[in-house]
Amino acid sequence: MLPVPVPVPVPLLLLLLPVVSASASASAAALLAGARRPVEAAGLRLLPEAGARFGWQNLSCPACKVLFAAIDASVQLETSVEHIQRLAATVCVRLHLARPEVCQEIVQLFGRDVVTAWVRSILRPAEICGLLVGQHCGHWDIYSDWNVTLPQTPKPPVRPPAPPPPGAPTARVLFLTDLHWDRDYQPGSNPACKDPLCCRGGRPRGPGAGYWGTHSNCDLPLHTLENLLQHLAATGPYDAAYWTGDIPAHNVWEQSRADQLEALSTLSTLIQKYLGPLPVYPAVGNHESVPVNAFPPPFVPGNQSSAWLYHAMAEAWQPWLPPEALKTLRVGGFYTLLAWPGLRLVSLNMNFCSEANFWLLINATDPAGQLQWLVGVLQEAEKSGEKVHIIGHIPPSHCMRSWGWNYYRIINRFEGTVAGQFFGHTHVDEFELFYDEETLSRPLGVAFVAPSVTTFVGLNPGYRIYHVDGVYPGSSSMVLDHETFVLNLTLANQPGVTPQWQRLYGAREVYGFPTAFPADWDRLLQRFQVDEPLFQRFWYLLYKGHPPREPCQDVCKAALLCALRTARADDPKVCQPLPSTVSFPEIQGWWRRRRFC
Repeated sequence: MLPVPVPVPVPLLLLLLPVVSASASASAAALLAGARRPVEAAGLRLLPEAGARFGWQNLSCPACKVLFAAIDASVQLETSVEHIQRLAATVCVRLHLARPEVCQEIVQLFGRDVVTAWVRSILRPAEICGLLVGQHCGHWDIYSDWNVTLPQTPKPPVRPPAPPPPGAPTARVLFLTDLHWDRDYQPGSNPACKDPLCCRGGRPRGPGAGYWGTHSNCDLPLHTLENLLQHLAATGPYDAAYWTGDIPAHNVWEQSRADQLEALSTLSTLIQKYLGPLPVYPAVGNHESVPVNAFPPPFVPGNQSSAWLYHAMAEAWQPWLPPEALKTLRVGGFYTLLAWPGLRLVSLNMNFCSEANFWLLINATDPAGQLQWLVGVLQEAEKSGEKVHIIGHIPPSHCMRSWGWNYYRIINRFEGTVAGQFFGHTHVDEFELFYDEETLSRPLGVAFVAPSVTTFVGLNPGYRIYHVDGVYPGSSSMVLDHETFVLNLTLANQPGVTPQWQRLYGAREVYGFPTAFPADWDRLLQRFQVDEPLFQRFWYLLYKGHPPREPCQDVCKAALLCALRTARADDPKVCQPLPSTVSFPEIQGWWRRRRFC
């Protein structure tokens, strides 16, 4: 949610394409190149007056409305996808958003699918400007009027969680997320290139890319990932592993389906090789597809569907998942299974909640029926006396508003059943709290957001171990503690040094928790407000021991504390109890600038 900013400008096209469309940049190209259509010609005259700059983060509200009015007309009238792609590539090159080769490749990759989704959608300029610029510029709540159906069975009486009895067994759950293998990583190459992903060639002006990884906008070589798995094999045993996706690298402009399938197969095989019979439960990341973030709902047929990916996942993960789980995985990328007696595992496809999934422009109402399916799974678990762990890639607060609010309702209703929530995606070490919907004051759940294995951007590689209430009658299955481990690249890349994965911290140890239940994390958030050294310690751990040079103060601190308190997207009420003079739109703007995955 709050990663370090990318040290080089992120190309506008890479930001707009996953959220809006290649056709958007195509029409912008028509504006800037001198368009034939009257509406585009008008846009060409008005755009400089509106204050548009080279990047949507600097796009003013008037500029947005002028630009996307022309875009809408262009897309609706343009019949040639190839012509739109040529225009998009032209604007990318003219605005120096990326090298010409990158511009051409990403437009070709995104163009056809995005145009299909745009034309079939109901999205119009007012909605898109509300999304890109803010609520003051347009109404982006076009999908907020749907609700999942909760069971009529009354919610069981709330029982606060209690520590396990002395001597009760615990379980160790290994957690891996955001591996991001870059098969073209080159030690010694340029770590500060102008492309969205570096360490892949070129002569550096200073120190080159390290052998084990680099603190820059770079992903990891395979030998680093293999070294991690060798380390994990030697430091077990574990009772299970949760693996929440993002397998390929960030070279999203040049990927193919064959590339993604190679990454899936290579990493799945490698994990099976080193972790052997350990049950591994995966979730689908947003980078697994091509184009990135493109996950059409199951009603999209044929070659544009995600069947090619889900069937490959079912093949690669067959050693870990039972037939019923594989069945729903093949349909929508989600599944459930019994992890061990008394504990049910639910793996969600969080791409169906993502604003970056342009296919949801067609219809974002509970895509694939996943949330209603989740309600059914939790209701059966409640009847059976099972506890449930939910895993997924994208954390709930990153979801589209209506999806996130429905998910929040589900967690509220089943707070006695959902014992743990585990996510990744942000690459940093954080958490999101859930409160009762009536008062937004009683903490009832926590979504743990674990740090990435990859270094992207400017981080040490890392992984997490959760200590969970174990297998015995009456177990809560709740998280009792967690530990985070990192590879210190500054030390590992020194000549002749053998890489050492080191324990960075344990949650209860560093924060002085009696337990690690939702109430403990809520009290920690309150302590952050008055104990500045403790907050700065959290800031250091947030970035896996390699934080940005600038300290986190003022708006940064207010935005971070608000982010930790809310697992419900776009809800200023959740953060009202925090003492801050920073407005919620300012906080949201800060969040938006820091997101990059």
